Amino acid sequence: MTYQYHDESIIKDLPEDTIFVFGSNMAGTHQGGAAKTALLHFGATKGVGRGWAGQSFAIPTMNEHLQQMPLSQIQHYIDDFKIYTRNHLKMKYFITSVGCGVAGYKVEEIAPMFKGISRNVIFPVSFRPFVEKTLPKLTQKFLQSILSNEVIFHADVEEKIQTLDLSDAEKTLATIVINTPMYPTDSNGRDRSYEISDILNTLKSKNVLTDDIQSDETRTLGGVILAILELYNINEHDFIETWNAQKEVMPPRAAHRAKK
Repeated sequence: MTYQYHDESIIKDLPEDTIFVFGSNMAGTHQGGAAKTALLHFGATKGVGRGWAGQSFAIPTMNEHLQQMPLSQIQHYIDDFKIYTRNHLKMKYFITSVGCGVAGYKVEEIAPMFKGISRNVIFPVSFRPFVEKTLPKLTQKFLQSILSNEVIFHADVEEKIQTLDLSDAEKTLATIVINTPMYPTDSNGRDRSYEISDILNTLKSKNVLTDDIQSDETRTLGGVILAILELYNINEHDFIETWNAQKEVMPPRAAHRAKK
């Protein structure tokens, strides 16, 4: 099934027929992240931590004590939301990275829960591999094809990706990781610059990358690498082994099934 996607930029308005969907706590404090945006711009109501309010819809990911909910409980609320979208097909639903900000979960833990939802939703682009297509294996050929200035900084990066000798799934993956905001802050507003510097230093020490790690372009390259690490739930050691053709990384299984 093909869905619409957004680039995870901060927004302050949507068409009248489109609902802003955000992760909340059961206390309905709406103090940070997408919840604060919902409060300020989309009619979310203080004290209402679940369901529809104004032009918004809250999916709880934290309890009334502002503690992280277990994934099994979040799945229950997402299942309720799926039913809601099927019963209100005239509306569209702009889904933010629910549970991936203050609640602290990763995309690969949350996104698979939305699989099979009705088509009247607009997902964050980072959810795409988990709701639409299976991630491909991570291989040396893929990494060395996309991690170059000629690709990442091409005037039309998506057009350049289509010229690469990669499968359709790999081209989709390349588009996602290159377009995922990571440096200096990610789509949830978290500062990732120090984390990216550490990754680049590690890769440079292993002769995987030789560029000047102080340059903004190389730090952007590091952001793409960080996006790959998070998407596949691997570390720099796994990346280095894949870069050197010592292993291939299989796509992560839906983490919520393993984490109780």
